[in-house]
Amino acid sequence: MRWQDLRRSGNVEDRRGMSGGGKFAIGGIGAIIMLAIGLLTGQDPGEILSNIQGNQTTEQAQTRPPGPRPDDRTADFVSAVLGSTEDVWTEIYAANDAQYEKPTLQIFEDATQSGCGGASSAMGPFYCPADHKVYIDLDFCNELRNRFKAPGDFAVAYVVAHEVGHHVQNTMGISEQLQAQRGRISEAEYNKLSVKLELQADFLAGVWANHAQQMSNILEPGDIEAALTAANAIGDDKLQKESQGYVVPDAFTHGTSQQRMYWFKKGFETGDLNQGKYEDIR
Repeated sequence: MRWQDLRRSGNVEDRRGMSGGGKFAIGGIGAIIMLAIGLLTGQDPGEILSNIQGNQTTEQAQTRPPGPRPDDRTADFVSAVLGSTEDVWTEIYAANDAQYEKPTLQIFEDATQSGCGGASSAMGPFYCPADHKVYIDLDFCNELRNRFKAPGDFAVAYVVAHEVGHHVQNTMGISEQLQAQRGRISEAEYNKLSVKLELQADFLAGVWANHAQQMSNILEPGDIEAALTAANAIGDDKLQKESQGYVVPDAFTHGTSQQRMYWFKKGFETGDLNQGKYEDIR
């Protein structure tokens, strides 16, 4: 991915070298992993989180070692990707006579406090609609490469763009529509709506890639394949199969590998918001 010349975002909070805890919010890729662990061990996922929470109950500042860090390049890259999403979505919103509200991205280590509660790096990257922030522990980028076998800068860019896609959904009021259904429908039905939200975020990540390529010529050979590899690796069916040996479709919250790849690819190929309306997601 050609990212070195991209504008760096000014909306990045770098909290590396600090840690925080408290009540954990479920979200992002970690939600799938927690559910899979619960199904495998017979534990309530909430109980698993409570056990983690017990070890992360305070927030404390740590002294950041002086000098460069091994993950400084990754932090710079994430800032460049965020800057690109800002430019793309500002242009798309302006074309629709609207103003894009830029989210903040917080880089943290181990645990942090968000507007949705305490967050652990075990959750993976996530978006909190309460404070309009994307959260990421840069260790996830290594996990994406090593555990999920999805190497390459663009695999990380896809994940960041997916979380920014949730911000777009939030500003459009789509996320609020889903939250309004919580407690009013069965868990299985709610999960189906959650899957639609996640797949649309994959579509929006593809829309970003389409427009970013037109604006800044960011793509190199293999980049889209890297994003599709990442989408394939974090599908509900694949993660459940790996963790417990079988698949529970009613417990899906993010969509199958095939669905995730399909909607990202559709967003990239069309670049058209009208091709991925929430009610049309399947």
